[in-house]
Amino acid sequence: MSDQVYGLHAVQSLLERRAADIELLLVQQGRQDKRLQQLIAQIENAGLSLQIVPREKLDALAAGGRHQGVVAQVSERESSYSEKQLPELLAQLAPPALILVLDGVTDPHNLGACLRSADASGVGLVIAPKDKSASLNATVRKVACGAAETVPFVAVTNLARTLKQLQEAGVWLVGLAGEAEQSLYDVDLRGPIAIVMGAEGAGLRRLTRENCDYLAKLPMAGAVSSLNVSVATGVVLFEVVRQRR
Repeated sequence: MSDQVYGLHAVQSLLERRAADIELLLVQQGRQDKRLQQLIAQIENAGLSLQIVPREKLDALAAGGRHQGVVAQVSERESSYSEKQLPELLAQLAPPALILVLDGVTDPHNLGACLRSADASGVGLVIAPKDKSASLNATVRKVACGAAETVPFVAVTNLARTLKQLQEAGVWLVGLAGEAEQSLYDVDLRGPIAIVMGAEGAGLRRLTRENCDYLAKLPMAGAVSSLNVSVATGVVLFEVVRQRR
């Protein structure tokens, strides 16, 4: 089976990271902008199959998404890495480890934005449950602007078990929860940590919350009680960056 990846950033990152998985590249007929022409040259230099097609075909393949004149058909895979590779991935993390755990983020736009923040802040690994979570589909890759190809992503069958595995590897778990007593800015984030973010609206599940070593909250000064999960993830990750400078 094939999956679709669309958008200039996403397809360029795909060429750089997973060229062997690309089955076909489709480019919009009559489009002459410089960025797309540069991408076409990169495709041709890589010796990959290229078809020039009407915009309508790209619109259909991207299912209404903003394809920017290019769609890649790639060998479908559920996630970047299998759960069995988790010990190897943990061993490869540059110290101090920084991991992002997403407990049930279902909106692909939010997952894509979280991956983008993860890449920008130096996260070495992103973990999410397989069930009731967004997968790495075309929308996620487009929103992530290439980060879906650069940050290792692992979908696990049992998140609670995985959290304990992280603790056994010496990683501290910091969960974000609105009901927490301490502010994020009072937590030492300089050691090996996993930031654990909850689902849209529902937040952390009970078992996930109970497995965290610390719970922290973002101080909210206005009338709004919480932030979108992808916005909150960016805030939290860059607090880690600030403390580690």
